[in-house]
Amino acid sequence: MKFKTTYLILETDNPVKEEANKLRGYIGNEFPDNIILHHHLNGTNFLYTYPKVQYKIISGFPSILGIDEGAEVVKNISSDLEELELGKNKYKVEQKILYEKISEVRTDKVIHYKFLTPWIGLNSKNYKIFNETREWKEKKILLNRTLVGNILSMCKGLNVIANRHLDAHSHLDKERVNFKGLQIWGFRGEFRVNFRIPDFFGLGKGVSQGYGTIKEVQNVDSGDL
Repeated sequence: MKFKTTYLILETDNPVKEEANKLRGYIGNEFPDNIILHHHLNGTNFLYTYPKVQYKIISGFPSILGIDEGAEVVKNISSDLEELELGKNKYKVEQKILYEKISEVRTDKVIHYKFLTPWIGLNSKNYKIFNETREWKEKKILLNRTLVGNILSMCKGLNVIANRHLDAHSHLDKERVNFKGLQIWGFRGEFRVNFRIPDFFGLGKGVSQGYGTIKEVQNVDSGDL
């Protein structure tokens, strides 16, 4: 299935030190009437679905991904973003780079990806199983199965049908991540799967806040994953 996507990169006067949840909060407060930007239906209720607007901070550069109807929203707000107030710091936006394209989400040949930001894939049940499992081989099987589940969840949120069995293989290293005030395990590394995921889409938990952002790795032998 094809989607219109917009990827907005904001070049600021200084590298951004804050995490992407601060960027999401700032944009949401600047444009409170646009629910797709923050998913707050009112003071206590939230819109739970695959985010059509995703906020990233990669190597100090803030960026925003818009998918489908989110693509037009990101394009429309880009002209109003002259500065960012993130926590105690203010950043002047010196340049905006906007990439617009048609992206596909579908089953495909085996494609190799890497995580640009930590992937938080495990739910509470699988997180417990992961911590109690001693053999890394068994942990890896769990992670590969979870990757497939995350991809299928993305598909459900985008109304995409995966018409083929998905098989994922990965080489991941765990790292501590502060997520919603808790220190939990996230993962970085690479994986391959027989599915087409556009660059900068997110998988797993915290996608709207930049976690689990992927990018295709070109010209690589992924047979050893």
